Amino acid sequence: MNTTDNEAAPNGSMLKRGVWRLLFLAVGLGIGIGVPYIWYLDKQVRDQFAQLNWQVPTKVFARPLVLKPGLPLDGSSFELELQAGGYKDDGRGALVGSYGRNGGRFRLTTREFFDVNGKVPSRHLEVLLVSGRVAVVRDAETRRGLASAKVDPVRIATLYGNNTEERRLVKIDRVPKLLVEGLQAVEDRNFQNHIGIDPMGVARAIYVNIREVGFEQGASTLTQQLVRSLFLSNTKTITRKVKEALYALIIEARFDKKTILEAYLNQVYLGQVGDQSIHGIAAGADFWFGRDVSQLQDHEIALLIGLVQGPYYWDPRKHPERALKRRAIVIHEFVEAGLLTPEQAEKAKAAPLGVVAKPILARNRAPAFLDIVRRQLAKDYDNDDLSGQGLTVLTTLSPSAQTYLEKAVTGTLSRVQRDKGPELQAGAIVTEAATGNIVAAVGNRNVSAPGFNRAVDAKRPIGSLIKPFVFMLALARPDDWSLSSWISDAPVAVNTEDGKIWEPKNSDRKSHGTVTLSSALANSYNQATVRLGMQVGPERVAELTHALTGEKIKARPSLLLGSVDLSVYTMSQMYQFLASGGRVQPLQSVRAVLDPQGKALSKYEKEPVKAQSGDAMAARLLAFGLQQTVTSGTARALLSEGLGDLQSAGKTGTSNDSRDSWYAGYTGDHLAVIWVGNDKNEPTGLFGATGAMRVWAQLFNRLPSRPLRISGEGLEWAYLDASRFATTEDYCPGARRAVFIAGYLPADNVSCGERPAAEAESGSWLDWFTGDKQPPAEETPPAPDVRNRP
Repeated sequence: MNTTDNEAAPNGSMLKRGVWRLLFLAVGLGIGIGVPYIWYLDKQVRDQFAQLNWQVPTKVFARPLVLKPGLPLDGSSFELELQAGGYKDDGRGALVGSYGRNGGRFRLTTREFFDVNGKVPSRHLEVLLVSGRVAVVRDAETRRGLASAKVDPVRIATLYGNNTEERRLVKIDRVPKLLVEGLQAVEDRNFQNHIGIDPMGVARAIYVNIREVGFEQGASTLTQQLVRSLFLSNTKTITRKVKEALYALIIEARFDKKTILEAYLNQVYLGQVGDQSIHGIAAGADFWFGRDVSQLQDHEIALLIGLVQGPYYWDPRKHPERALKRRAIVIHEFVEAGLLTPEQAEKAKAAPLGVVAKPILARNRAPAFLDIVRRQLAKDYDNDDLSGQGLTVLTTLSPSAQTYLEKAVTGTLSRVQRDKGPELQAGAIVTEAATGNIVAAVGNRNVSAPGFNRAVDAKRPIGSLIKPFVFMLALARPDDWSLSSWISDAPVAVNTEDGKIWEPKNSDRKSHGTVTLSSALANSYNQATVRLGMQVGPERVAELTHALTGEKIKARPSLLLGSVDLSVYTMSQMYQFLASGGRVQPLQSVRAVLDPQGKALSKYEKEPVKAQSGDAMAARLLAFGLQQTVTSGTARALLSEGLGDLQSAGKTGTSNDSRDSWYAGYTGDHLAVIWVGNDKNEPTGLFGATGAMRVWAQLFNRLPSRPLRISGEGLEWAYLDASRFATTEDYCPGARRAVFIAGYLPADNVSCGERPAAEAESGSWLDWFTGDKQPPAEETPPAPDVRNRP
């Protein structure tokens, strides 16, 4: 027996030594493998977390709405602007990003924003609209009247970098205390004390989930959640959990709690729209509530924190009942942590969810306009300079004008589209008459579709849209021509460069004898225009086009009737010269580019260019002539559309075989150039007045705009004899009132004697000029008595 015991002892000793060797080997392997691995993880933390450089998207904004007395604005348009910007109608307008309306009286609180010249603070405003205009703007708190006030601009697009992540970085000091402390109370109550992992938190989460009979609280610390979002996937494996814990321990060892918490606040996932993910509480506050995170109320903070657990499942837009339940749980946690009193908690639970119906987040609201923006910015910035750099691009777009233009295009094309034939398409641009700022653009019948931009890239025959510039060149020679000068509309033949004879006809296949220039322009007579244009010179028309647009075109006789392919953008640039009263100014779509701190990197707004005297006179005279196009010419259908009060000036245009329908028209505030046709260049059956002009009419039936008031500076009026180019008395039979450049009245005078005692003085044309009435149509005088100039 002793022998046996002695023999067993060495065997047991050997077993123990083997176990220890294995333990030492395991420890050695652990140290040999673990230490380098931990060193590797530590290096990742030092390289990535220590220098967190989030990709922040570049945001593109419309223009701010500048409210001032006299501004044309009706209630529907104002409400459209506010709703496009994510303002909530709460009936009071006391909270930032909210408004209330009572008829034409609005109360609203604007958001703080950065404009071209710096920060614009939030304001509580009262705005009174009367008869389609802003009557009063006042500070709602002081009741003091304001000369003007700005409403923060609508976000219209986002330029992302490699990742389509919506993010807005925020410092923890700007975050409400309840949000910072409430997040810890709900997601990680022991955050300030643990070292990255928290066994007590695991136990508490188990207890809460058992109490609520469901998964209401997770066990991961905020640091672990941050690690998972920055470095790892959501795959639930033991290996990932170990790595997550190691990362968390390293981060906690290297960084203070404030740095970790601020990183979490800027990284946390809070929602999704398509491929756009919402990261960070600042972007989340904007996405869900349409306000800055610093402006959130208690119940909104509770909901935002509640969404951390699962934005898709608790989505308050799709699942409001779930969201209310989750918010109530969070509010209860606030009370337990001493962050809210029971009374505050009951008030928060009773509040509505308060989310905006549609997120302000925008990927591309107006693709044709944004295409123009990109082209303008390309002169100064590469695409990589803009995308994902956290910049702010301030543009000139008007959300209400863009909406009205889109509806006008889609609505009109649906009505005039023939059952058979190619699909109608459109291109359109709307600008501010005074500045050349583009406020709306459409490049596709499907207005939200990106791709080929027909407002810029489609070059089509412009037809009669060129005619006003032929007439303007003539009117710039007041010694020879005025609107009341006579010209023949008889058949005309012109020798062309190739030795052929060109004999253009009028669209109605008739000749109209001798007519005034204004009548020839208003009725778009081809024969009279060619006769006038050949005296002016086609080469001068080509030179004028080049001077206004940069387009080089061939100077041939057919140019006088628009036999040249140009785009809507180019024609907008040409007509901008007329709408602005003779000022040469480029169209603009960008106001400024700001850096992430709101400082202007580039400014594009320019002081209005002063018109040269001769240009201004010719543009004013031509405006009178183009107003007659509306009152008695090819655009007179606008009167039956109820648009006579705008006293607009315009010109229809139609290419051969009705392949292209054009209209360019301007009011006191806006210019709009419209093209309607098809991509196959086939006949549409539409004329300028039956296609493009209908789009223009539908647009201006909604768009607030002032009537066109033409300055009388440098002009004078006289009554002309009915049959001769000579002045006469206003009471003479058939006398017609006409406008001239001052000092260029007809040299001859024909008197018809004393004024009849019973005849009242006529003032119809003066009334027209002042905006009270519309002018009568001119009549062709008897040909044998005509005195023509020249």
